[in-house]
Amino acid sequence: MQFRDIVGQEQVKAHLINTVKENRVSHAQLFLGPEGSGSLPLALAYAQYINCENKQENDSCGSCSSCRKYTKLIHPDLHFSYPFFASHKEDTASTFIEQWRTSFLKNPYLNLDSWRNSLDAGNKQANINIAECHHIIQKLSLKAFEASYKVLIMWLPEFLDKEGNTLLKLIEEPPANTLFLLVTQNQDQLLNTIISRTQLVKIKAIDKPSLTEFLVEEKGLSRERAAQLAYISEGNMQQALSLLSDEGGGYFQLFVQWLRFCFGGKVLDIMQIVEEDLSKLGRENQKSFLLYAIQMMRDVVLYKEGAKALVHLPEAELSFVEKFSPLYETAKLEACVSIFEKTSYYVERNANPKILFLDVSLQLVLLFKH
Repeated sequence: MQFRDIVGQEQVKAHLINTVKENRVSHAQLFLGPEGSGSLPLALAYAQYINCENKQENDSCGSCSSCRKYTKLIHPDLHFSYPFFASHKEDTASTFIEQWRTSFLKNPYLNLDSWRNSLDAGNKQANINIAECHHIIQKLSLKAFEASYKVLIMWLPEFLDKEGNTLLKLIEEPPANTLFLLVTQNQDQLLNTIISRTQLVKIKAIDKPSLTEFLVEEKGLSRERAAQLAYISEGNMQQALSLLSDEGGGYFQLFVQWLRFCFGGKVLDIMQIVEEDLSKLGRENQKSFLLYAIQMMRDVVLYKEGAKALVHLPEAELSFVEKFSPLYETAKLEACVSIFEKTSYYVERNANPKILFLDVSLQLVLLFKH
């Protein structure tokens, strides 16, 4: 992974490169960024740059022996740790390393759901267990095989829980030329003892122009469609890629039709659209549909409150927002957003889609009838 492969994040890239040039590489760093921001590929590109045998001005060379191994995630001094779904107490991240390499190389912006879907996880809970902590200590106690630095990239250390205390001494006083790169989405869920031992690298969501350009050049979307996805996903690459599974026009037509049935109190039509459409979208598409619904209703609120300049939508969606915004008071529109957000929460937790969408539809009927 090279810095040039990562969408946007130019300021963070420049900062990381400068720490290497100025010999200010902290042995333990915390990459804090929202889902889909590229914090994980940034950590890998940083490690590759540090160990590159022929560093360029602003990137690793991509062709030396070290870079070639990093590209395939097979460098002997590169180690990964991540949440997994253990079947046995002795399972560690290494048990799932082949699946990890496949998943990451397919999509470096993966989230926990896409990682779960690549495994036979069933209803198991993800965590980083005590066996994994002991395995990390064992691996990092060995000398480097061939690189300047041994590197451990831990994705989502918030899943460590109490077991993270086992690693505190190693993080604070690591062996020589050992680099810890912890990649987190939620600093509040991390142990304070870990936070205090790391140097923070803050990463923002991908800027919308960079994400739009990526979707146009790499995914072949029209500029209008790419801009819409970048806007709806709020700079989350994983979400933008998920939205690609259903064209926005499909979401728009389904969303408008569903709202008309709900606001008209047409119960039989509601039951039909839930049965034939909403319940059959599949969990990931249901999440994407609800995200689209949330963003649309937020835009309705913005338009109603006079913030029209902040609403950037294609013609059909904008026309809907213009016509819908005067119909209801702001409090009801905000309540609608809240209902969609709660529904998304339950979709995440595998609620029965027929029951869930029928329930939320009836909530909307009651909300807009009073």
